[in-house]
Amino acid sequence: MLYKIEEQADVFEKLEPVEFKDFSSFGKLEKDLENLIANSILDVLFEDARLMPVFQERQWQAEADIYALNENGELVIFELKRASAGKDAVHQALRYAQDAGQWSYQKLERRFKEYSKSKMSLVEAHREAFNLEHELEPKEINNKQHLLVIGSAADESLISSIDYWKKNGISIDFLPYRVYELAGEKYFEFFALPYDKHKNPSDVKGVLFDTNRSWDENSIWSMMDNSRLEAYGDAKRFVHHVHVGDIVFFSHKWCGLIAAAKVKGEVKAPDSDTLYRDVDFLTPIPSRKDNIVSAMPFSEVSSKTGKSFFWARTIKVPYLTKSEALELVDELNNYLRRT
Repeated sequence: MLYKIEEQADVFEKLEPVEFKDFSSFGKLEKDLENLIANSILDVLFEDARLMPVFQERQWQAEADIYALNENGELVIFELKRASAGKDAVHQALRYAQDAGQWSYQKLERRFKEYSKSKMSLVEAHREAFNLEHELEPKEINNKQHLLVIGSAADESLISSIDYWKKNGISIDFLPYRVYELAGEKYFEFFALPYDKHKNPSDVKGVLFDTNRSWDENSIWSMMDNSRLEAYGDAKRFVHHVHVGDIVFFSHKWCGLIAAAKVKGEVKAPDSDTLYRDVDFLTPIPSRKDNIVSAMPFSEVSSKTGKSFFWARTIKVPYLTKSEALELVDELNNYLRRT
């Protein structure tokens, strides 16, 4: 809940609740809510979550809105409700989960390939996403389902129904949202499990950022030669998720970390497919003429930081604190000097 602080003579006297709304209040469709959350679910709303998107619902199909896998290969099913939905919405979501629980590995893999345009098998993509030592067996994929219902914080009937099924052993949780309209601007409030933990956007953070090798083998040299952090195509939006002062580590697919830099510039768009920010390098810069990239292996990055990163994302979560990032810069400099 959002409260306005009532102040008198520099004294915080009381809290005044601010009115909130849901998506239907603005004439928006459930698909608008789905797209908004799907576009932000892993890098903003669930910045520390380890989830691999598998697919979104297809038009005119009896499916939930978003399907993802966790590290154990269990299916996480998101059902989104823009306005008051009530207990029938939970029954519908439970049917989706029941249906999904009967899907074969082959069916889930087919849906994943259609959605991601990937040529990798689902178990290959899952292993890469979670940096696993070995692939899971196909039979280990989707052997359990978890249901997450996202809906208006004011929908008491929906919340009551979810509580009922949760108490009866169903793996289901409710994630509330609120929309506020303040001074003509709209604000989206969202509560992620388990503690609604988010890094303060004003804090300097360390970010492992992909060089987009799958998009273009030479994208690395555009970044190194021009002292930029770049992203392309559907992934270009991630440039907005780092800010001036953040420390970025360039993560090169199949290699590891190749360089680190401090972000110094605002977002720029040289063409419709590219966004970038200028950076100052904090480590040696790989040279195009040598065409040889020294890199700290991903396994060593995890060992040095004590963190397990979600390598499949353009931005590799979790983020690092400023002190963690500076320590990793030192480790990376030492490693690159030795190689």
